[in-house]
Amino acid sequence: MDNATRSERSRNAALEAAIVIIARDGPGRLTLDAIARESGLSKGGVMHQFRTKEAVLKALLDRQMAHFEEFSNQYHAKAGAISANPELATQLATVREAASAPNSAALALVAAMVENPQLMSLPREREMKRVAAIKAEAADPDLALLRWAAARGLLLSGLFGMSPLSKAEHDRLFARLLDDKQWTALEQPAAPRSAKSGTPKAATPRKRA
Repeated sequence: MDNATRSERSRNAALEAAIVIIARDGPGRLTLDAIARESGLSKGGVMHQFRTKEAVLKALLDRQMAHFEEFSNQYHAKAGAISANPELATQLATVREAASAPNSAALALVAAMVENPQLMSLPREREMKRVAAIKAEAADPDLALLRWAAARGLLLSGLFGMSPLSKAEHDRLFARLLDDKQWTALEQPAAPRSAKSGTPKAATPRKRA
């Protein structure tokens, strides 16, 4: 095995160990010593890959974002054939994947946010672009955003252990969010604003008695 491959395997082992620690013990218990114990690597081996805990969190964030970005791209390639709202459908499916996957990306995101909120700037910027794309394609942008926000709520409530719903209920609700036919009748396209809409209407003078 060459050095490059050995280094890559050590790096992956450290990141997998970090995800296990975050999922099992919480981000506050993530340390380089804990990663070494969990992965079976030496402390020096871990530090050869990552000098600090923040470096581990950033690498986790980058890796998980890349994983779900690939999922999104693959889903989006076929979404146009199955949905009138391919951007929304792609994001709903990606959130569902994150909610159902063990050791999901959300764990890494939360860990990064707890450790250093500045690490969230890149995911936040991507989310802003996705929301803009969802609104641009939708006949009813508000309804599309409600579907998107509901999916995010299902993900986050499950992540923090606050959801009273069973897995079957989660699956059923995600399926309904993804089904355009369930929402078409509720769409209310926004009326175009009149050029005079921002001008206050002049008061009608009172007639004298």
